[in-house]
Amino acid sequence: MKVAGFDIGGANTDLAIIDFEDDEIRNIEVDFAYLPMWSNNDELSQVLVELIERICPIQEIDAVGISMTAELVDAYDTKKEGVLDVVEKCEDTFSCPIAYVGIDGMLSKEDIQKAPLKAAAANWIATAQIATLISDNCIFIDTGSTTTDIIPIKDGKECALGKSDFDRSATGELVYTGTLRTNLASFLDKVELNGKEYRVASELFAQTADVYTVLDLIDEDDYVCDTFDGESKSKVDCAKRIARVVCADLEMISMDDVVEMSKFIHQKQVEQIAEGLKQVQETQNLDLIVVTGLGKDILDKPAAELLGLEVKSMGDILTDEECVVAPAVGTAVMMNKYLS
Repeated sequence: MKVAGFDIGGANTDLAIIDFEDDEIRNIEVDFAYLPMWSNNDELSQVLVELIERICPIQEIDAVGISMTAELVDAYDTKKEGVLDVVEKCEDTFSCPIAYVGIDGMLSKEDIQKAPLKAAAANWIATAQIATLISDNCIFIDTGSTTTDIIPIKDGKECALGKSDFDRSATGELVYTGTLRTNLASFLDKVELNGKEYRVASELFAQTADVYTVLDLIDEDDYVCDTFDGESKSKVDCAKRIARVVCADLEMISMDDVVEMSKFIHQKQVEQIAEGLKQVQETQNLDLIVVTGLGKDILDKPAAELLGLEVKSMGDILTDEECVVAPAVGTAVMMNKYLS
């Protein structure tokens, strides 16, 4: 049985194709594509097919599972509209069995038509499937390009207090901050440099991908989103964008200054995630943290360590590439169980 699991996000669409033999995982292959759903959602079907065919002929796929967060993009007036559009495009693309991750498990097209919001931003349900392979009692943190999920698991089952993004933003279980696409001005009001504090410009000047490029924590292949100014993803151009955040340029401050600023910014984002983690940890009384996603080592592990919590990585059971698309891996696992 060869099952494709997709996680369709607002900016990235991730794929995991898993070969199952007697319900055991024999092989996992993964890929992803940058697809800005706020502007290019009509390309979704094409991208889904292209992603599969980078790995194998589409005829080899026996079933497809879908999780999504793309319904929040501003191309849609409501989340309901977004969910139904994604479902319609997926149904038109595949002729094999297909189902969707929801807050109550896998859902058919008919299930979603009755209650569309059950499938909205439910990809963390799929990631929980993988986290339980490490511990039945833990909090997993998944920081991707855009958001951070902080989900408690007890006795092998997720026990999040919030079920929607709206609810989870109040419980600490969703921190809208990520490794690539987060505007620095969204979590900074001041930056420390050379013993002074500089107030930041609230503009779309630089994003977190610029910071982590300057700090050599990601490389250009990881920087999959567009730059804010349309210029390159080189370290120098990233530094130029960061300098603008304090209304400066590279004639006014040096590269060393930008590196100092970037270290400060990195720490502030770690603290932002730690704040959400502390809220969940104190509510659930769980001390083991399982980290995954592109930000697992850059942001999540330091956030857990800042709070003095024990940390394990999904990298212990998955490759780094698989960790980046963990919700897609979990979606394929859930789809296989759904068919069993």
